[in-house]
Amino acid sequence: MYTDYKELGKRIAKRRRELGLKQSQVNEMAGLSDKYLSNIERAVSIPSIDVLMKLCAVLKTTPDSLLLGTEKIGNIGNVGRIAAMKTESMPREKQLLALSLLDWIAEQKI
Repeated sequence: MYTDYKELGKRIAKRRRELGLKQSQVNEMAGLSDKYLSNIERAVSIPSIDVLMKLCAVLKTTPDSLLLGTEKIGNIGNVGRIAAMKTESMPREKQLLALSLLDWIAEQKI
């Protein structure tokens, strides 16, 4: 399979902008040197797997989303990450309400 590094860079930049982060912020959070993210986003540099995983953590996404442009909703691990991403910005009382709802759903005989 061929990796299109220009597309990878575009996906990283898009996700970064969705989160309202500057390149310098992502570099700092991921422990990258100053211009490295810019080089990755422009496909001048190819990130290692370690760097890609750091970027996924900082950008709160998955490798398949960045590499392939897909979000495999059917994969329960990704569903859990997506749920966590959606609830993390909620106030604590809404987070607890969401957990109560999940408990209720788990009790249902479907």
